[in-house]
Amino acid sequence: MQDIEKESNILSDRIMALAESQTIAMAKKARELAAQGHDVINLSFGEPDFQTPQYIKDAAKKAIDDGFTFYTPVAGYPELRQAIVEKFKRDNNLDFKSENIVVSTGAKQSIANAVLCLVNPGDEVIIFSPYWVSYEEIVKLAEGTPVQVMGNIENDYKVTPSQLEAAITSNTKVVMYSSPCNPTGSVFSSDELYAFAKVLEKYPQVHVIADEIYEYINFEGRHASMASFDFIKDRVITVNGFSKGYAMTGWRVGYIAAHKDIAAACDKMQSQITSGTCSIAQKAAYAALQGGKESAIEMRDAYLRRRNLVLELMNEIPGIKTYVPNGAFYIFPDVSYYFGMSYEGKTIQNAEDLCMYLLTDAFVAIVNGDAFGAPQCVRFSFAASDAKLTEALHRIKLSLAKLQ
Repeated sequence: MQDIEKESNILSDRIMALAESQTIAMAKKARELAAQGHDVINLSFGEPDFQTPQYIKDAAKKAIDDGFTFYTPVAGYPELRQAIVEKFKRDNNLDFKSENIVVSTGAKQSIANAVLCLVNPGDEVIIFSPYWVSYEEIVKLAEGTPVQVMGNIENDYKVTPSQLEAAITSNTKVVMYSSPCNPTGSVFSSDELYAFAKVLEKYPQVHVIADEIYEYINFEGRHASMASFDFIKDRVITVNGFSKGYAMTGWRVGYIAAHKDIAAACDKMQSQITSGTCSIAQKAAYAALQGGKESAIEMRDAYLRRRNLVLELMNEIPGIKTYVPNGAFYIFPDVSYYFGMSYEGKTIQNAEDLCMYLLTDAFVAIVNGDAFGAPQCVRFSFAASDAKLTEALHRIKLSLAKLQ
């Protein structure tokens, strides 16, 4: 049988140009080593280590018993969309109607829907960097041109308004960012978002995709949304979901709030790809919103404690350049100090080499920063128990000490 991957004329140019998700690839390698009997600590995946709260599970079981096993409206059950409208008013002081809401199979599909509905071939999409691994690849799928604008570690990886304005051209169609940010944990304040909005006010052709999936994991206080500024609200697509704040990664429920014309376009796009999201998961998501934020706050407090633990342990390791992430459950240190060092004849040329070295020597899985637009960095997730984090940093410290 022929090797399809090697026969590039069989597969489309689109799929051949698409990069594999590095977070998923590293998790796969970690599972392979674990299957061989190694005690692998996996800090590569962006997934809460908490169980979904019981009241949400109970709602899903009830939905099955009540017969909610049929197709749903493409944009989601009406009661879930209305609950999301009420969530935006309660948590963000944003006024939407159900017609502005589209529920999708995870926030990733929500982002893809929006990009595919807005971006034409050749349109430029400004991506605040470091960025979540899928942003650039989704833009490529839409045949758009990704334009990275890099924040530096001295500014907690935050892009500035002047950087944004310098990157805008007549071809710019969309600006994409996350706050709290994956992979850096940086959080934009209301004042910082207002400054971006004032820049974008001058460019009416430019829309914003604001990824707020980590909204509830914010160590600074009140979450800020770009859509809170009326003069740009109609050009903002706010993306959120249930995976992070409610520990519902496997349930695959995300959503957007957008101008009704954009929401209708996303509904149309989704109708030809997946149709409506899982009926049972939607009922669970509705229960999550009805149950308030108590469980989310408990998880946030645990992540804050773990962040402080990781920073304390990481600061004991020579050469790792850190900062203080104010949200999400990641830290994204600069590890370029170790590039060019060697152990047993193997030289660490880059972050990918360093990640593979730590996986095979320390049996700790982290992710190469190149996948996030910052090749001098690596991403650690601290969505793990205190004991695992302490052991992981201990192993990393020992392994890095071997490099000369």
